[in-house]
Amino acid sequence: MKAPRVTLDQWRTLQAVVDHGGFAQAAEALHRSQSSVSYTVARMQDQLGVPLLRIDGRKAVLTDAGGVLLRRSRQLVKQASQLEDLAHHMEQGWEAEVRLVVDAAYPNARLVRALTAFMPQSRGCRVRLREEVLSGVEEVLLEGVADLAISGFSIPGYLGTEMSAVEFVAVAHPEHPLHQMNRELNFQDLESHLQVVIRDSGRQQPRDVGWLGAEQRWTVGSLATAATFVSSGLGFAWLPRHVIERELQEGTLKALPLDQGGSRHPVFYLYSSKDKSLGPATQILIDLIRTFDTAPLSAAFAAPQQA
Repeated sequence: MKAPRVTLDQWRTLQAVVDHGGFAQAAEALHRSQSSVSYTVARMQDQLGVPLLRIDGRKAVLTDAGGVLLRRSRQLVKQASQLEDLAHHMEQGWEAEVRLVVDAAYPNARLVRALTAFMPQSRGCRVRLREEVLSGVEEVLLEGVADLAISGFSIPGYLGTEMSAVEFVAVAHPEHPLHQMNRELNFQDLESHLQVVIRDSGRQQPRDVGWLGAEQRWTVGSLATAATFVSSGLGFAWLPRHVIERELQEGTLKALPLDQGGSRHPVFYLYSSKDKSLGPATQILIDLIRTFDTAPLSAAFAAPQQA
């Protein structure tokens, strides 16, 4: 790639000439001599080999080519300014990136709201979001590759901030044999039927959370796949209510009438890494996650206006 022949300062000078209506006005705004401004623009035209301005009376007017290049240059100068701002923020301890690992059962709607509110305050800080299942969240945090973690487990050695509970409902298709019993069900009724469970993404000590020890068990890789299987009549499962709300409303899934345990409400926790101190961007994101964690999932939400 060839090095650019025109500098950002030259593009800023051209913008000033156009925005302020002439060389003299641009020189005053830039605190430079008029001859310096005139030379800069003339030098640009020689370097580019394209006329950028033409003189109309006492006023400098953009040529067609100059208009096209000026529009593109504004975005270029803006990005350069943002890059300089980011370097300044990083010098002050502002993080370049926040790494967040989340249990897949935690409601995405709450994360979307928190991250949307974070964007205008992020100062260029990136967010790397990773989804895991069950003990997979704990492993990522312990490996030191996450700054924040949202898990439904108590992680030994970490002090988590208690968040909201997520409701899991035992469900099956309305035509499933369990629903045809037309009575209250117990765990013994379930044991002879296929149970669909979500695979723990942890590698060290995966857990069989929610498995009843049923004779038939199918393990799938995601909540969405489990919901598709069960709503198609394949087995039963405990699934987060927010994931299957539409299926429940449309009637492709129906809650099982269990005498106990038909609905579970595990509490989730927010953890932070012990390997490094929290930077300002991470702290802002923590506050936003906690704020939107308590907001009703059905509440209307508008994304903030972009500057």
